[in-house]
Amino acid sequence: MLLEVQDLRVSIGKVTPLDGVSFALDRGQIHGLVGESGSGKSLTAMAIMGLLPLIGGRITGGTLAFDGHSLQRPEAELRKLRGRRIAFITQNPMTALDPVRHIGGQVDEVAMMHLGLDRKAARERTIQILTQLRISSAETVVQSYPHQLSGGMKQRIVIAMALAGEPDLIVADEPTTALDVTVQAQIIHILTSLVQERGLGLLLITHDMGVVAQACDLVTVLYAGRVAEKSSTVALFEAPRHPYTTALMASVPRDDMPLGALKGIPGSVPSVADYPAGCRFHPRCPRKTEICERVVPPLVVTDKQSALACHNPLEGTRP
Repeated sequence: MLLEVQDLRVSIGKVTPLDGVSFALDRGQIHGLVGESGSGKSLTAMAIMGLLPLIGGRITGGTLAFDGHSLQRPEAELRKLRGRRIAFITQNPMTALDPVRHIGGQVDEVAMMHLGLDRKAARERTIQILTQLRISSAETVVQSYPHQLSGGMKQRIVIAMALAGEPDLIVADEPTTALDVTVQAQIIHILTSLVQERGLGLLLITHDMGVVAQACDLVTVLYAGRVAEKSSTVALFEAPRHPYTTALMASVPRDDMPLGALKGIPGSVPSVADYPAGCRFHPRCPRKTEICERVVPPLVVTDKQSALACHNPLEGTRP
């Protein structure tokens, strides 16, 4: 298995925003990590990348393993993995790019640092990658500054930086945020093609169930720092069982949806400092009973790819 996250717990100060997150990802797979803002998706990514100290967090339980080896290791060792074997795509490409440097130099630097290429070879590789990402006139684009490019083009440059070190795993944190629907579809197509062509593993973090349906093989649904449901994408969309999963899916517009059927989820994800007792979704759940308010539902493995944490699951019908 390429990436294994087992019972991960992350604390920041006196609060524990991630509490027992588990999932796995292999080469050639796209695993979607989905949930509303505040569910713990980006924090999970930061834990995997070994960047928690930057935000004051620490791993207080569970394990993280990459290609059979622990990711809980000294910073000096993690630096050898980051960029080379594990790459990170942020949700805001503008903050990932140096505004005063040419695009080409920023992509070149990754290949020079991690692959040991000289400047000429690195530039040739940069142009090759940009061309593969369907960027026309790559020789001209490498001379551009970030502010001269569109949002979709900047996101492709960030993807190029991730690919420059020939990684085995890409962690993409909301890579289509703030992009229009057409550009979003292009970015997702690029990422899925890369997985198929190169045999990469891709952890795709998103709040968009439509993106999950389009791109992912497996899905883990997070709510308030805990796993609500895990499944293959096909099984999840055909027969979701957790009330939160069905609520997320009901909030996604579909061609066959009758007028007025699109629904939002009442309420909001609770603050990490004020998580409710029992099931954390119960204040918003239409199926809650007395046990939901006082007992944490265990994450029960239902088959090799599926698990569920709910006292009153649905029978599994599409919303």
